[in-house]
Amino acid sequence: MKVTVAGTGYVGLSIAVLISQRHEVIALDIIQEKVDLINKKISPIHDDEISYFLANKNLNLRATTSPEEAYKNAEVIFVAGPTDYNTETNHFDTSAIEQIFDDIYRINQGAIVCIKSTVPVGYTEQIKKSYPGMKIIFSPEFLREGKALYDNLHPSRIIVGEKSKEAEIIAQLLKEGSLDENTPVLFTSPTEAEAIKLFANSYLALRVAYFNELDSYAMQYNLDTKQIIEGVGLDPRIGMHYNNPSFGFGGYCLPKDTKQLRANYEHVPNNIIQAIVDSNRTRKDVIADAIIAKKPKRVGIYRLVMKEGSDNFRASSIQGVMKRIKAKGIECIVYEPSLKEEHFFGSKRIDSLEEFKKLSDIIVANRFHPDLEDVRDKVFTRDIFTRD
Repeated sequence: MKVTVAGTGYVGLSIAVLISQRHEVIALDIIQEKVDLINKKISPIHDDEISYFLANKNLNLRATTSPEEAYKNAEVIFVAGPTDYNTETNHFDTSAIEQIFDDIYRINQGAIVCIKSTVPVGYTEQIKKSYPGMKIIFSPEFLREGKALYDNLHPSRIIVGEKSKEAEIIAQLLKEGSLDENTPVLFTSPTEAEAIKLFANSYLALRVAYFNELDSYAMQYNLDTKQIIEGVGLDPRIGMHYNNPSFGFGGYCLPKDTKQLRANYEHVPNNIIQAIVDSNRTRKDVIADAIIAKKPKRVGIYRLVMKEGSDNFRASSIQGVMKRIKAKGIECIVYEPSLKEEHFFGSKRIDSLEEFKKLSDIIVANRFHPDLEDVRDKVFTRDIFTRD
């Protein structure tokens, strides 16, 4: 089949690579630099599997910045544009994907269009009315940053928000490129599929918030967080996974998805959904207060990225901690190899790790790294299990 993927972030590029193992795929992006890298078989994002597949697999994949070239002959179009949360409207900003819809409607109304971007509950049914005649389907993605292709090769489930022949085509495209034969496939209505995505991510955020609040309690009363978590997690109903304390949840998905779900609850009584959002803010307060109480003159921020193995620091929790520290007049310096600018919001970037260590009174690290072993006594972290 001829398939187009609009957007080459974690979601879009992983889908493009997955499907191009068996079909002709064109990846569309507005950034020429990313397009050039993909055409040179180099990944523009940090993902080991994507990098390996581009360099070593025989993929039928090319990239372009031209909507006409990308959409004209496509039979299936995956939409993977960004939908950041707009704090003024209290909803996802879907303007980027609607621009994609405008181009598709103008160039190729006959294609099957599958939304992979995260959208508000009820969005697909609403947007169908704006583009009559277009076959629009929603299929949520469940990917981790830095492991996007791996998670597409080994999907926990494939969900398609429609029950039709077109929906079966989407499911087949996603399933045939994976390495697992028995992946569960669920066909639902579009609105239920949208809800699945938001509720799944909000549960993950809830779990992060829960173990962070457990750690906040242990910090307050000088208890051993690790022993408590191990004792709790040995209950098989809870488990020993996804339980490592941090400075809070961040990244592309959890902050915005929890806020969007909260917005969808506007007319529904709730306590937990609102509390998830509030808890993440409170956790940053707790962490910042603990650092400030040590009365450092200069705080070193070790890595801005959301987690190990990621090159993304959008909404990373350590930024929130950093802002709170600086608000108290404490100088911050930053060690972040992926940062190109000399300063980050007024804080100087230090290129040399050794110099960074010497200049810092306290080193704040959301995740501990062996590079900090020689200055462990300076490091403030809540990384109890030294893993994500």
